[in-house]
Amino acid sequence: MVDYDLILASASSRRTEILRQIGVRHQVVPANIDETPRPQESAVDYVKRMAIEKTQYVISLVPDNNLVLGADTCVVCDSNIFGKPRDQDDAMEMLHALSGKAHQVYTAVALGNKEDCSVIVSTTDVIFRKLSKQECLSYWQTGEPQDKAGSYAIQGYGAVFVESIKGSYSGVVGLPIEQTSLLLQGFGVPIWGSAKINK
Repeated sequence: MVDYDLILASASSRRTEILRQIGVRHQVVPANIDETPRPQESAVDYVKRMAIEKTQYVISLVPDNNLVLGADTCVVCDSNIFGKPRDQDDAMEMLHALSGKAHQVYTAVALGNKEDCSVIVSTTDVIFRKLSKQECLSYWQTGEPQDKAGSYAIQGYGAVFVESIKGSYSGVVGLPIEQTSLLLQGFGVPIWGSAKINK
């Protein structure tokens, strides 16, 4: 008898924490896929494709008809898609572009098995205050931006840059709780399934 409800196709500790937060028992099997955007591909189409491809990749690896959840997040500013930075210079360019502006964070969540797969997208508007070159450099040196879309983590040190947010906070973190719970319910996965009630 399995002791999990689904497989998470991601090594992201943030996504693991969010699934734990809502009581979803899971195992982790990271998806190793090419995450290069296609020419002229919109941000929404890109994150949807990534989430589906991650899910399908792990579905092809695991035995039986396990349920797999995949997700992908990107940041969009002035029509430019920002994924994870390649290096320090790339991160500095991203943070400079985000400085003093509004941007959008798109997170797609796909859930499926060998028979069916559904995907949903969360969109959140985020506004950054003006950032100095020195604080961007100091932030890079913390190590936090290196594996984050847009080169920042709203749940970490990067929170100090955020002036306002409209939409899903958890979507910016990497897994929108409302949309994810709707997908889980559609596949019969219990929310709070691992919760214990103390009487």
